[in-house]
Amino acid sequence: MSDQHRALFRICLVASVLTGMIGMKTAGWADPPIEVRIATFDIDVTPPIGSFLAYDPVIGQGELGLRARGVVLMGADKPIVLCALDWLGIGSGGYDAFREALAEAAGTDVNRVAVHTLHQHDAPGCDFTAEQILKDQGIAPHRYEGTFQREVIQRLSKAAHEALDHAQPVTHLGLGSAPVKEVASNRRIVGPDGKVGKARYTACKDPVLKAAPEGVIDPLVSLISFWNGESPVAVLSYYATHPQSYYRTGIANPDFPGIARFFRQLAVPDALHIHFNGAGGNVGAGKYNDGAHENRLVLAERLADGMRRAWEATERFPLTTSDVHWSVLPVALPPGAHLNEEELIARMRAEKDMTIIEDCARKVGWLRRCKAGIPINVSCLTLGRARILHLPGELFVEYQLNAKAARPDLFIAMAAYGDYTPGYIGTTVAYEQGGYEASPRSSNVAPEVEGVLMDAIRKLLDVKEAVKKP
Repeated sequence: MSDQHRALFRICLVASVLTGMIGMKTAGWADPPIEVRIATFDIDVTPPIGSFLAYDPVIGQGELGLRARGVVLMGADKPIVLCALDWLGIGSGGYDAFREALAEAAGTDVNRVAVHTLHQHDAPGCDFTAEQILKDQGIAPHRYEGTFQREVIQRLSKAAHEALDHAQPVTHLGLGSAPVKEVASNRRIVGPDGKVGKARYTACKDPVLKAAPEGVIDPLVSLISFWNGESPVAVLSYYATHPQSYYRTGIANPDFPGIARFFRQLAVPDALHIHFNGAGGNVGAGKYNDGAHENRLVLAERLADGMRRAWEATERFPLTTSDVHWSVLPVALPPGAHLNEEELIARMRAEKDMTIIEDCARKVGWLRRCKAGIPINVSCLTLGRARILHLPGELFVEYQLNAKAARPDLFIAMAAYGDYTPGYIGTTVAYEQGGYEASPRSSNVAPEVEGVLMDAIRKLLDVKEAVKKP
């Protein structure tokens, strides 16, 4: 072999070794796949004595305070934040502020943040837009005075950010559901004339109304859990009903869903338990609750029992980043034709009842946002075969039932009471039937809202054909 051939051979040999090393690095030394991770956060959001609840000032503190709990889900694109608060409702500028703060804390986009309330009535509300409208009219806010709410936003943001340092891997997703017995009943009882007459609301003493059938409800409580190996890290529960047993006590409390959540936290202490109110705008406990104080514990135990059975029925599935997706659709909800800004402001100035005054301010804020073209987000979190829908307002249960009927092949949960400003969101026929929930006092949207929201839900669930209503 000539010197020239020996040199060429050495070059080829070195090239071959280097190529092999590069191949080894690609095959054996590659970075591990990105895993799904979850961080949990939990703070006390009980208002101080002297501040305002939904209807009354705070005069004392209960044994169980109000909580704000949530998760940050990481690994699939930018982080996703889900948060639930034991408050009456968060709307307009207040809702924007909560989502913006949590987005900054988690290092994500505001459109990847969902904030919901459980709608307890011995709990505060939040609407910075209404607060400013009241101040512009020279009216001192009560429920919408936002000093405490802004302090909560700061603490919540700090807790969510600090939670990122303690994120855990998520290896499996758990899905389970079970019926809840003798808690929910439809509040609206339609008479032979096709109209809603007397309602049984969340507490009812009328024996005739109590004897009426449960009506249209979703009896299931749905549980979605995140697991690190054999250890549960977070459990998200979803159940559609107004959460009141009794209220106007002047003492902030999470009512029976909060007690049920507390029971489950004791039963499965390793995981943070976070509860979301489903589409329960026209659903309450009235058939099974006459307002007696002992019923709070009874209802809590029944809900907790449903949660227990859903937990025991949970099936686990491996979860990877390819199983996690976030979709969002901004929608323009049609404002109610009865809303008139000048008339609302005039009533604010003339009215003596502070609850009505603040409701008027909220309606003015809603009208202005509609006129400004500010949309409301409807979003969906995909977790394998599970879908979690996030919607605004006091949504009627028919939206939840229609979503489930549209995709019976999926495990679907729904959280309502997102942006609270629209108020009650009924079905088209509900506005023809009348009743409190569909009245101008309670609903800030037009009957056409059903088409807008159901279209968004079908798109998010990738429904190919129209589905007959249940």
